[in-house]
Amino acid sequence: MIHARRAFLADTLALILFFTTTGILNERFVAGMDWAEVARARMIGAPLMVLTARPYGLWRDWIMRRAGVSAVSRLLWDSFALLVFQVPIYAAIIVAGGAEGSQILRGILGAAALMLVLGRPYGAFLDFVRGRFGLPPGGTRPMSLDPRP
Repeated sequence: MIHARRAFLADTLALILFFTTTGILNERFVAGMDWAEVARARMIGAPLMVLTARPYGLWRDWIMRRAGVSAVSRLLWDSFALLVFQVPIYAAIIVAGGAEGSQILRGILGAAALMLVLGRPYGAFLDFVRGRFGLPPGGTRPMSLDPRP
């Protein structure tokens, strides 16, 4: 139970810190939303991040078990995991925040590009935060001699 609580806290903290920052940058400078719309999107996004952080962490762990030991493999699988899970959620956030028409399209395309680029950096950041909570990095096979970090 303590492990599950720490995993929830670590995954939630990592997601909120990392994606509040990148979300603001995307919404303002890529999607072209005004600051009030950005603030609304972030206020909507924060509770959703709390609800989705641990499920994303579990999803990523499951996906990353397929990754090879090479940096390229880990980069591709981390990017895939983030793209597939987060872009639909992000689309709902910016629509609820007031984005319309081309803002929605630009926001989704910008988020998709960001997820592809940020997949591995976020995965590494998530593993770093988990380490600070005394948790193992994600994507390792339980009860195995898997040498991956």
